[in-house]
Amino acid sequence: MALILFNKPFGVLCQFSPEPGGPPRPTLAEFIERPGVYPAGRLDHDSEGLLLLTDDGRLQARIADPRYKLAKTYWVQVEGDPDDTALEPLRRGLVLKDGPTLPAEVRRMDPPALWPRDPPVRFRKTVPDCWLELTIREGRNRQVRRMTAAAGLPTLRLVRWRIGEWSLEGLAPGTWREAPTARA
Repeated sequence: MALILFNKPFGVLCQFSPEPGGPPRPTLAEFIERPGVYPAGRLDHDSEGLLLLTDDGRLQARIADPRYKLAKTYWVQVEGDPDDTALEPLRRGLVLKDGPTLPAEVRRMDPPALWPRDPPVRFRKTVPDCWLELTIREGRNRQVRRMTAAAGLPTLRLVRWRIGEWSLEGLAPGTWREAPTARA
C-alpha cells in the first residue's frame, strides 16, 4: 500500500489528465511518475499545499469521505484584520448555499515562512491582510474560501498544511515523498 504526500503548487490540477477543452494547465502527471495512485480528496487549481495520493481504495475513502471527519488544517491569507469577534462566525459554523457548515477551529497566526507564490498575491497598501490557521472536518467544494467570504474575509492565498496526522513539513512545492505508514 502506498501513501504519497505531495506539495501541490498553485495552478496545478488535481488529476493526471488535462481537462478536455479547458485552458492548458499542469496536472499531477508532470510531478508524480508513480502508476496506480490517485488523489484522496482534491485541492482547487488556485489552492496550494498537501495532497495525499494512494493506491488503496479504502484508505482513499477514509481520507476523503466527510463521514470520517478527518481534520484538514489550512493556512489562509485573508483580506482584513479580524479580531476574535470577527472570527466567531467561523467558530460557530456558517450557513452556505449548500447548507450549514460544522464549526471550524480558527486562530490568527503570524505570516508563515512559505515559498513565494507564482503569480504572487496582489498587494494593496490600503487593504490590510492577515493569516489564519483554520481547521475543518468536512471537504465541500471550495469550502474554506466560501466560509471566509461569508465571514467578510475574502481569501487571498490558501495553503492546506495538514490532513489528519500528515503535514507538509519539509516538502517544497512540486515535490513528494512516500509516507512510512498509512493510517487514517
